[in-house]
Amino acid sequence: MRSFSFKKKSRKSKNLFYNRIMRKYILSIDQGTTSTRAILISKTGEKLFHAQRDVRCLYPKPGWVLQDPDQIWISVVDVINELLIKSGASMNEVEAIGITNQRETTMVWEKKTGKAIANAIVWQSKQTQKICDRYVSKENMIRKKTGLRVNPYFSASKIRYILEHTKNGEERMNKGELLFGTVDSWIIYKMTQGKVHATDVSNASRTLLYNIFEMRWDMDLCKLFDINPNMLPEVKENTADFGEASFFGGHVHIHGVAGDQQSALFGQCCFQKGESKNTYGTGCFMLMNIGEEPVLSKKGLLTTVAWKINGVTTYALEGSVFIGGAVVQWLRDEMNWFKDSSLSEEYASRKPDTAGVYFVPAFVGLGTPYWDDDARGAIFGLTRGADRHNITRAALYGIAYQSKDVIDMMKKEAGLDLKVLKVDGGASANSLLMQFQSDILGVEVRIPKCAETTALGAGYLAGLGSGFWKSLEEVEKCHASAKLYYPKMDPKESKKLYQGWKAAVKATRVFKVKNV
Repeated sequence: MRSFSFKKKSRKSKNLFYNRIMRKYILSIDQGTTSTRAILISKTGEKLFHAQRDVRCLYPKPGWVLQDPDQIWISVVDVINELLIKSGASMNEVEAIGITNQRETTMVWEKKTGKAIANAIVWQSKQTQKICDRYVSKENMIRKKTGLRVNPYFSASKIRYILEHTKNGEERMNKGELLFGTVDSWIIYKMTQGKVHATDVSNASRTLLYNIFEMRWDMDLCKLFDINPNMLPEVKENTADFGEASFFGGHVHIHGVAGDQQSALFGQCCFQKGESKNTYGTGCFMLMNIGEEPVLSKKGLLTTVAWKINGVTTYALEGSVFIGGAVVQWLRDEMNWFKDSSLSEEYASRKPDTAGVYFVPAFVGLGTPYWDDDARGAIFGLTRGADRHNITRAALYGIAYQSKDVIDMMKKEAGLDLKVLKVDGGASANSLLMQFQSDILGVEVRIPKCAETTALGAGYLAGLGSGFWKSLEEVEKCHASAKLYYPKMDPKESKKLYQGWKAAVKATRVFKVKNV
């Protein structure tokens, strides 16, 4: 019998070698706002290889954010190709594909040709505000069906905008010539060569058209927004079979799909009621698992579907911070204070505090729990002694303060305590921010060993759907923490700092550009 020696192999090489013998991996695709990633996951849950491509956003007018659907699809193909080259694996060695995506971003394409009829309207875009204004009087009815607010953030107004600004859009929709989808549906459609038009329950729950209590497209809402249900995708459980992807010489089924924030919640193994995560990306997104009974917030939180597996629906409370890591990008790109976002920590650390400065990064309004679209960014507390290092630290603190706003409201609305906050996303690598987040919350902050929790979540779902993993318990064994932060600040000091933040937010909301 042939023997093998691992003496000169790295741990990654050993794991790769083991899994090549097993000849099975999970391929997970994470299509985000600024980039598309792909990772190859082993039986032990380890990320073996990854690939990434930037995706360009278009800003034709203030507050507008668009993307080219074809570029999104090309980026998906490119990362898969790169991943296969890096790993030396073939598609036939992939057990299943998982897909996670930027939610709410809306596309409409021709059923016959698969060609998009317009640029995708990104979740951040505010161009549909006037359309949303038409439905404000119906917000209470909409919230009771969807758990959401009437806001440009969600897909329904984006669909309406595309139809109203496309020649014969309404007519073509009613003839059944057009299809709507969020990014997951677009990728599935392309991967299956137009054979499958589907989405999952988590993405559907972010459209303003899906009844999260009855778990179906709501005909009253379709009528209200004048959207023909014939253009809506089939809604499936998160671990369902979403069809066969046939490319790169392989035939692999898509077995796991979830919106990016729900996927991150799953990737952090927040399977129990009360467990919560915060993803620090372009924005910040906090989700708390609230179990099988949905809770409608009275204070601006969103109720959403976390996932549905084997007929059981799990719900989550969600709060959104519109500007998270984007404030660091602004300091980098517009102020030119540092060349790379990763340098913000070192830059801010040159001063021990903010010198009394508060930075409210309301560049596109304030999200949960304020939902003030007219608010704009502001810096308070400037003195002659304050410099760019103090301001950078204040910008990082602003991310943590906004997160506390949301988390405090979650605890109150759900009637649940928070002992640990699980975190992920690019800014979670910033130790200064994470320590301050722990300080201002007064709880442990836990960073996973694998930072790609969004992609991991889709991978875990795909693995469960395909039988790669047999249970949630088996999935949990794959999850490990890499770094922990504990509160170090005197609670009196943290309370005082937070009171200053609340005053800064109040002042920000008083100032309205339209009133000047």
